[in-house]
Amino acid sequence: MQELKQWQVVELLKTTTGYFEEKAVDEPRISSELLLGHVLGQSRLQLYLHHNRPVYQDELDRFRGLCRQRVDGRPVQYIIGEQYFYGLQFMVDERVLIPRPETELLVEHVLESLGMTGLGGSSSATILDIGTGSGCIAVTMAKLCPSLTVTAVDCSLDALDVAHTNAANNNVESRIEFLAADMFDKSFASLMPVNTYDLIVSNPPYIPDAEWEGLQREVKQYEPRIALTTPQGSECYVAIVPLAKKLLVPGGKLCLELHADAGESVSKLMTAHGFSGITIYKDYSGLDRVISGVFPI
Repeated sequence: MQELKQWQVVELLKTTTGYFEEKAVDEPRISSELLLGHVLGQSRLQLYLHHNRPVYQDELDRFRGLCRQRVDGRPVQYIIGEQYFYGLQFMVDERVLIPRPETELLVEHVLESLGMTGLGGSSSATILDIGTGSGCIAVTMAKLCPSLTVTAVDCSLDALDVAHTNAANNNVESRIEFLAADMFDKSFASLMPVNTYDLIVSNPPYIPDAEWEGLQREVKQYEPRIALTTPQGSECYVAIVPLAKKLLVPGGKLCLELHADAGESVSKLMTAHGFSGITIYKDYSGLDRVISGVFPI
């Protein structure tokens, strides 16, 4: 009987990365590291610190099973069931979008805004997160700013279940109220008190249906389309901006993540509804990504 090969971490990572490259898997090295780290219970750094560690047969079998899912296009975050966002760990699965670095820029701007307006630190502020999804924005703000009170809204009960879990895992569930509501429903504004929120934030679906076919295969195959697209891509902005007028306190702020081509149109929309100090912030690729404005006092 032929003896089975005894793999070590470093050579298994190298071989798997090459295999993923042949299969045109996105980010082949990172995928290999995250999947093997998940099986072995180690971080990516620990894998290299213990690069000569043997990988035993039961571990190898589990790892190969995960690799087959990755080759089939399933995102590595869904395979291992987690994604880090703003330094915090979030549970994710196919019920919610995978939190992305672009949304960290939105959170960064929100936190800066709260500090600049004197609402951070030991002061209190009331935040509304529309379309919370995994809860990454709401949970991160509640975790980093213990003085905040956050309301997180989503039309998907599945997404709210994930967000609840992430709030509990990060020990902030007592300061986040979760509501099931659809921003397009006429009753949406009646579910929340008017002129109450110091800041409204949203990363809404903003990809036009016409762009769907051009997205990555794994996005189209596994991520929830309801959280990604609308017919024209602009519908959520058109719904949120007038809602914000009713729900913000005078001098409150609206912060939105942008489609790269939506900066000008959303700026005009906010101006038409009385917002001032409108500013657009670019992402690391130089694309319009975040817009904010203040509702007049």
